[in-house]
Amino acid sequence: MGVSRRKFIGGALGASVVAPALGGCSTESIRSTSISHFSHGVASGDPLQDRVIIWTRVTTEETSVEVSWELAKDEGFEQLMASGTMLTNASRDYTVKVDVTGLQSGSSYYYRFFCNNRSSAVGRTRTLPDGKPEKFVMAAVSCSNFPAGYFNVYYHLANRDDVDVVLHLGDYIYEYANGEYGDGAPLGRVPKPNKECIVLDDYRQRYACYREDQDLQAVHARHPFILVWDDHEFANNAWIKGAENHSESEGSWENRRAVATKAYFEWMPIRDSVSDRQQRIYRSFHAGDLFDLIMLDTRVIGRDEQIDKAHKDDLTSAERSLLGTQQEYWLAGELSASKQHQTLWRVFGQQMVIAPVVGSDGEVINTDAWDGYPAARQRFLKQLKDEKITNNVVLTGDVHSSWANDVAENPFDPNSYNPETGEGALAVEFVTPAVSSPSPISPQEKAEQTARDLVASHPHIKYVDLFQRGYMVLDINRSSVTNSWYHLDTVLSRPGKEYLSKQYRVALNKPGLSKVE
Repeated sequence: MGVSRRKFIGGALGASVVAPALGGCSTESIRSTSISHFSHGVASGDPLQDRVIIWTRVTTEETSVEVSWELAKDEGFEQLMASGTMLTNASRDYTVKVDVTGLQSGSSYYYRFFCNNRSSAVGRTRTLPDGKPEKFVMAAVSCSNFPAGYFNVYYHLANRDDVDVVLHLGDYIYEYANGEYGDGAPLGRVPKPNKECIVLDDYRQRYACYREDQDLQAVHARHPFILVWDDHEFANNAWIKGAENHSESEGSWENRRAVATKAYFEWMPIRDSVSDRQQRIYRSFHAGDLFDLIMLDTRVIGRDEQIDKAHKDDLTSAERSLLGTQQEYWLAGELSASKQHQTLWRVFGQQMVIAPVVGSDGEVINTDAWDGYPAARQRFLKQLKDEKITNNVVLTGDVHSSWANDVAENPFDPNSYNPETGEGALAVEFVTPAVSSPSPISPQEKAEQTARDLVASHPHIKYVDLFQRGYMVLDINRSSVTNSWYHLDTVLSRPGKEYLSKQYRVALNKPGLSKVE
């Protein structure tokens, strides 16, 4: 049973929850919305065939509070499928996260919460399909910096009826104080706390600030999310034992990482890990025989420190790790199992650009990407080649730009890779632009010229846009995968206009990308 998107979004942000168009995340604005018990909205995530996570947060000063929840097949909650209660308190920042089981595959559901006779907004979610699905549509987003602009991407995604799930590939929040990476004062979007996030309460306040944004609330209420973190959920250019934006004067990195992780799991609709609770986010999802979605942590769980260009000789060390031994072993098993099950497509949701990108001197440009860990990339690609694991699609965030790349072992060697036919490509890569974070290159004219130069000098790079914000929509069917980039005309006013910028497609059992005209 469907519901119009305008009616649904109006209901999600209307009578049952007070969520005005907040200019900033000041303490006053938080208090002004606290007349509702659910001022941070609702969300769902990590859908499987028979279950899904539903989430909310109770705005209260009570020591402990009981929250009830309902999930139904219809928006009117006449066909109730499941219900229950749970207690929440300050130890989990009054968040509520329920793994609702016993659901039907490929089905839409509606959910809501109650506390002290008050109702939350109504959220809509959806389970993954089973069997032999004909198609599936996922959106991909990353890099949502609150002071840098409005979350117009989320507004437009919340108004789409064709999306089955939204992938967030990291940088859901940024840890900086206002002015360190974008000044939100002119837009009334000064983040709280107005300081760098270091301790648990800092990260909790930052998530609360973001989750008061009406467009972020709307997209969470409309679609289930599958998320992974990147660096700014911790600190810039994080790795397993530190970060560029962390110093000893700020205390222990291990403690900072632990509290940032705790806040993330409290505020995100993500299933808690059983084996190593609140540490592991790499995991997989399966949509019948259509695709396996493999979500990776290329950021903190196993990453060695980034190497600067002054120590470039160390880049090629076989000992350098990006994923860590345990995650690499798990990934190898997932790949082999996917081939054994004869799944048509493998989709990888992860943070870093995997295709090689070099400067005019032939040296890698970004050692924070897979380019900084070539041995790890080679091990991954070698398994794809040796086991003949084909039809691989890598989705990437992090770099605030749009890219379409063939992924080959040596894309600069014509004997290894043919850019005209795609022969030799072991995967394709689609990179999603930022929700609001700044372009890596400005002004626009310089960004456009740099993009042209990259395409001209890299045979495997088919498309680059280094300036526009936006999102991607991936249409997966049994014969092809088509990726569409939607860009925005502005993030400095709401809601902005979106436009279809580019489309690229990869056909089943045919390596390499082709432009959709």
